[in-house]
Amino acid sequence: MAVELVTFKLEKDFINEIDSISKKSGFSSRTDFIRNALREKVEDIKLKESLIRLGRLKGSVKKITSDKELDKIREKALNDLIKKKGF
Repeated sequence: MAVELVTFKLEKDFINEIDSISKKSGFSSRTDFIRNALREKVEDIKLKESLIRLGRLKGSVKKITSDKELDKIREKALNDLIKKKGF
């Protein structure tokens, strides 16, 4: 995987806050903390976009899904999310 250097400026107080939080959270460096935060934000945006797309599909299917089927779907989605996030 190719890595590209990204440079940006932040206020000193904010950098101090990032350093403090990253140390308390067990990150090995400020860079690791920022990289992780950006990854989480990207995943959050992707999830929100997916939910919007799903919302548009609501009601477009004529098949009625039973409560039992919905429970199975929810359980599978939760397990997939747990595996993906490493909980």
